[in-house]
Amino acid sequence: MGKYILSALILIVIQLVAVRYLLGIFNKIVLLKTYRDKAFANIDVLLKKQADLIPQLITIAEQVMAHEKSLFLQLSEARKNYLSTKIIDEKVMIGNTLEHQLSSLLMRAENYPALISQPTFQHLQAQITLLENQIADRREFFNESVTLYNTGIRQFPNIIFAWILRYKPNRF
Repeated sequence: MGKYILSALILIVIQLVAVRYLLGIFNKIVLLKTYRDKAFANIDVLLKKQADLIPQLITIAEQVMAHEKSLFLQLSEARKNYLSTKIIDEKVMIGNTLEHQLSSLLMRAENYPALISQPTFQHLQAQITLLENQIADRREFFNESVTLYNTGIRQFPNIIFAWILRYKPNRF
């Protein structure tokens, strides 16, 4: 009888160790996802501020740069898409597009002395440049978090929990 109790206790201990191990794996991948989401939230705040500056920038620049209409339409569309999507991968892609389009607009604006001499435009340009620098700083942390997350959900046995939770790898 004592032999059976000892065997049962050993079996219970092994099961408890296995459950604790599996819970540790589960918690690790949830933590990695949380870090990734937190890192993106830091960027998202800045990208929203940047998107909020676009209507002002367009209003000022349209007066001087009338023949750059297609750029303004692309910028407005990208802003609308960014603010309306909830999917992180799409936000990252649209944020990259916005950054490129804003840089293009600011470079083209240098060809319009009447525009770049306006204090309002200079103020907006300074704000956009500051936001771009802050976004670049936070992207480093986001990229690192995504790398850890992507690696974590591809490792065995983590991949099993990632599949169950439907966690997918992210893009930068």
